[in-house]
Amino acid sequence: MIERLSSYFVRTLREDPVDAEVASHKLLVRAGYIRRQAPGVFAWLPLGLRLRRRVEEIIREEMRAAGAQEMLFPALLPAEVYERTGRLGDFGDGMFRLKDRRETEMVLAPTHEEAFTLAVKEMYSSYKDLPLTLFQIQDKYRDEARPRAGLLRGREFTMKDAYSFDIDDAGLSTSYDAQRAAYERIFSRLGLDYVIVAADAGAMGGSKSEEFLHPTPVGEDTFFVGPSGFAGNVETYISTPRALTDENPGAASLIETPDASTIDSLVAHLNASEARDDGREWTAADTLKSVVLALTHPDGTREVVVVGVPGDREADPKRLETAFQPAEVEPARDDDFKTHPGLVRGYIGPWAESGQVLGSESTTGIRYLLDASVAEASSWVTGGNAAGMHARSVVVGRDFVADGRVEVAEVKDGDPSPDGSGPIRTERGTEIGHVFQLGRKYAQALGLQVLDEQGKLVTVTMGSYGIGVTRNLALVAEGNHDERGLCWPEQVAPFDAYVVATGKGADAFEAAETVAEALSNQGLDVLVDDRPKVSPGVKFGDAELIGVPWIVIAGRGVADGQVEVWSRRAGEKTPVLIADAADELIRRRREVMAEPV
Repeated sequence: MIERLSSYFVRTLREDPVDAEVASHKLLVRAGYIRRQAPGVFAWLPLGLRLRRRVEEIIREEMRAAGAQEMLFPALLPAEVYERTGRLGDFGDGMFRLKDRRETEMVLAPTHEEAFTLAVKEMYSSYKDLPLTLFQIQDKYRDEARPRAGLLRGREFTMKDAYSFDIDDAGLSTSYDAQRAAYERIFSRLGLDYVIVAADAGAMGGSKSEEFLHPTPVGEDTFFVGPSGFAGNVETYISTPRALTDENPGAASLIETPDASTIDSLVAHLNASEARDDGREWTAADTLKSVVLALTHPDGTREVVVVGVPGDREADPKRLETAFQPAEVEPARDDDFKTHPGLVRGYIGPWAESGQVLGSESTTGIRYLLDASVAEASSWVTGGNAAGMHARSVVVGRDFVADGRVEVAEVKDGDPSPDGSGPIRTERGTEIGHVFQLGRKYAQALGLQVLDEQGKLVTVTMGSYGIGVTRNLALVAEGNHDERGLCWPEQVAPFDAYVVATGKGADAFEAAETVAEALSNQGLDVLVDDRPKVSPGVKFGDAELIGVPWIVIAGRGVADGQVEVWSRRAGEKTPVLIADAADELIRRRREVMAEPV
């Protein structure tokens, strides 16, 4: 198949779009693959759609090889379906909602577990019908509060979601392993490095969840890896309780700490005015700071809570989100403090000499939670609940009892691995796939049962498996570009070859057509730059920007019966006879594709 730039619907840009933050966003817009329609919403131009289809086909091939069958659900679904599983509230403001003219509440689906479950319920009734795995490639919608980074975090995106249905847990384990193995093959074919980490199931539910993360500096997720190779999302990190404590802490007491409303200023004051019995200096790790949060629950109620976190750590937003799901979490606002005048900014703590302590059983009614890293019986300097006052030697369990424990403190390099293998390292990454053992949550809620071998009704067990198609495409772009533009791998490039006619005479254009036809006849998709009166510099610039891996240049050498075969990735230009150009390009392309990705 041959397309010609003179009539192809594409325009390249010389400057980066002003709203673009990452390389993939900049280059996909500049090269004419996508165009922004609204924050987090993009149109796919012909060049981009070809690229997307190639990524999708790799996924389809591996899904079919793993025994999955493709189907397609609508993106627009009745909200009632999600009410039956309790997820309408769980998704909160992240779900797009609307009403039709009959006032029926509808949603734009963020995931399709319910729809697949009901489809199987309608059609299957016996254990003989199972196991079954179905998948679709469909657009999804989530009302992201802060869509960013182009295709990496949008409000409309394309996903491959698959669902397995089995008679028992052993069958689920087999289906899960098959999908997990298929994911490894897919990401290898896309040329994406990945790390498989333990993950939190979130609103999906289920007994087991693993994420495939692509390590990248632009990633919005943090994961940890222990010396043994054990890895997990920071949301799943289990803290080891730690304590820096006085050797023999005395009774808790208030100390004056004027102008010490921050951890740094408090530590400076302590070292200037409050000598330790053991002679060492105070550090932020000796302090317990109070993080004041506002939770918005699915029913709309707003709750203020306080979390005690070691002063040398921040509260991690991802861990906060996981700890308090399905509630939405944000820092407390001015009006929250006005509603609770007992919260004295900069001096909040779980203990007060007056007895006016935090906690759900106290007169404040504010829940006080402790980060899981804070050990029982450990001693801390913390807020005294009065302006200019802190409390020293406040001991957990002796002077106060928390309302509960949460995992919210940031995870750092050198923290102990939960599997006991030693200190961890942390890396940034982006989720490229997620697999869940859902179990019977959705089948029970929606009544999916079949008859077993004894004729008894049993509830089907399920798995769910998602891949972000458009996100993966963007990450391939992130890892395959240089200062001049994109450099697509052969397996995903929108075209197999890009032929450029740069001469002024008809000979160059005729030679370009000859080579393009020869390549097309051998099954390659070819884009020909046949634009008249466009300078060679502009044509070469567009070829490099668009990033097709193999370029043929029909220029000055045509007079001698030659063209140049140019490897965009290697940067090598090789003169060959016009008659041999197609065979030479195909030979070299096959050599590259035979190499391990």
